[in-house]
Amino acid sequence: MSAQNSPHTSGPPPPRPAQPTQGANPLRRTSDTFESWFRRFLMLALVIGLPLAAVSAGLTAYESSMRTVQAQSAQRHEVEARLMSTAEGVTREGKQQAKVRWTDDDGTVRTGTTLVEPRTGQGATVKVWVDRDGGLTVAPMTELNATTTGWFVGGTAAIAVGAGVYAARAGMRRVLDRRRYAQWDAEWDLVEPLWSARFRR
Repeated sequence: MSAQNSPHTSGPPPPRPAQPTQGANPLRRTSDTFESWFRRFLMLALVIGLPLAAVSAGLTAYESSMRTVQAQSAQRHEVEARLMSTAEGVTREGKQQAKVRWTDDDGTVRTGTTLVEPRTGQGATVKVWVDRDGGLTVAPMTELNATTTGWFVGGTAAIAVGAGVYAARAGMRRVLDRRRYAQWDAEWDLVEPLWSARFRR
């Protein structure tokens, strides 16, 4: 059998066509690459930072509020008082002002003005809160108030992180677009004379 008819041929194999580099794009600018990486960074910051900020801020606010709850509960107590007059005056939060009288633990008789249900008659018994000095005060914060505060602060922190990420992305896009427009203007100043010269011939 002749060498021409042999299935095996000598010599180097034919070169394979070059494979394009993964992700390579001749039209991709440096600003495009930077914008892509910056978006990934912002997405990572949003995924990690949003829950972290919300939980951290919420727990901090809750613990701080619980300390207030404990302090107010230790400094205030509820006593029974009698109305010295029928409830009247300016209505606020669905209640009316009335003068009341009560006796402290040491036997001291005190008087003051508090808010009671409308049309409460003279001589009726109501519950009022007093502080260590015996003065009228509002009811202490409750655990529900502390929980609500924690959720509110945590939600506000989450919104703040989201708004910050959005603002950073919008600001970055605006800066890059201004730079791109300036680059396009500079390139057009170079190309435009050559382009318009083709139509003058």
